[in-house]
Amino acid sequence: MATHWTLGCDAADPHRLAAFWALALGYISEPGYDEPDGASIVDPDGRGPAIGWLRVPEGKVAKNRLHIDIRVAGEPPWDMAEREVLIRAKSAELADAGGAVVREESWEGVLSHVVMHDPEGNEFCVA
Repeated sequence: MATHWTLGCDAADPHRLAAFWALALGYISEPGYDEPDGASIVDPDGRGPAIGWLRVPEGKVAKNRLHIDIRVAGEPPWDMAEREVLIRAKSAELADAGGAVVREESWEGVLSHVVMHDPEGNEFCVA
């Protein structure tokens, strides 16, 4: 049996990041967690890990050593044209929500993933 775990993160604005990542992942605010200097989101189906943010005074100063890949196309085998549509749609949605597109990566002429930043500059990929 797998161990339940939570991804803990630092933030300047925990509630803004929680809202962004809830949208990105289809998560919801953790019921009963109401802290002014912290926020937490959970998988509404109870399968994925919780993700929490705590307010810290210092800003982000270096590249992430760990990041999230949002796999909007599911598992292979893929219809590559449909996969590209899903990746571009999710990237646009997250850019509208305060994220930023950094670059697109292709493999053999086909879109592989989009590298993005969340509202506080943390790197992640939409694949």
